[in-house]
Amino acid sequence: MPRPCQRPPRRILVTSPGKTTVKATVSLQPPATGTAARWYAASVFPGKEDVAERHLRMQGFHPFTPRCEKTTRHARRIETRPAAYFPGYMFIALDVALQRWRSVNGTFGVRSLIMQGERPSPVPSGLVERFIALTGRDGLLDFSGGLAAGASVRILSGPFAEMIGRLDRLDPAGRARVLVAIMNGEIPVDMDSRELVAIA
Repeated sequence: MPRPCQRPPRRILVTSPGKTTVKATVSLQPPATGTAARWYAASVFPGKEDVAERHLRMQGFHPFTPRCEKTTRHARRIETRPAAYFPGYMFIALDVALQRWRSVNGTFGVRSLIMQGERPSPVPSGLVERFIALTGRDGLLDFSGGLAAGASVRILSGPFAEMIGRLDRLDPAGRARVLVAIMNGEIPVDMDSRELVAIA
């Protein structure tokens, strides 16, 4: 295998003239539900998570959709906007003994609750709570808490989205430098640590 070039690597700042970034406007409020409430998953129509959340809140339910920044490319334009981390799914806090949970299935944007027989199937305890704890004030998931220099990471958004790299440096302000393997070499890329998730 050819050895990578030994010249000092160029520094690339992840910005693009054609890049459009749309910030999340989701406000996360913990559900004010009783002790019997559990989190349940619901299937929603593609791209209708926001609509479903709005209509569920109008009925007094407490939905939660984990979101991250997703980058799409078309022509020469790169667009980054909030998107569901689990496309087509969301979570709803319910007390199935007290609430009229069947009305969730008739809510605009919702396909149906995920069922087990005749009743909704609760998700494992602690799962949704973990996603809520990882959600920042902007409504986006932030996986940067477990990052450490030398760790393998996956880039979540931006021009290098979905590429795997090695975390070279992380500063207290949340800026990270990732070494991305390209053409038998490693190119340093500067980005926000929120755009990274550690992988095993």
